[in-house]
Amino acid sequence: QVQLVESGGGLVQPGGSLRLSCATSKNIFSFSHMAWYRQVPAKERELVAIIRKFGTTTYADSVKGRFTISRDITTNTVYLQMNSLKPEDTAVYYCNTRDDNNVDYWGQGTQVTVSA
Repeated sequence: QVQLVESGGGLVQPGGSLRLSCATSKNIFSFSHMAWYRQVPAKERELVAIIRKFGTTTYADSVKGRFTISRDITTNTVYLQMNSLKPEDTAVYYCNTRDDNNVDYWGQGTQVTVSA
């Protein structure tokens, strides 16, 4: 069983920054990718950023140039650096991964609130 433990959410003013962390219980290279999703009430969960096994990344258009996904293979941790935050970035952020059997795993979610 894969465990994903997220941290780093909170309240920040518009224009501010936060860094989310997601620690995995297995070697990052066991997975096809690591990703961050976000969800607001009454809306579907949306992909924010993904980093694939060999390091390629993709971002949602709404966060390009502001968010950066990265990983530390020595600690099996994935990060989401969020800069220039906007109120519309407010959501619960979830860490996601998929194993070689195409089974998806999710973290518990961490709340990010951008408000003055």
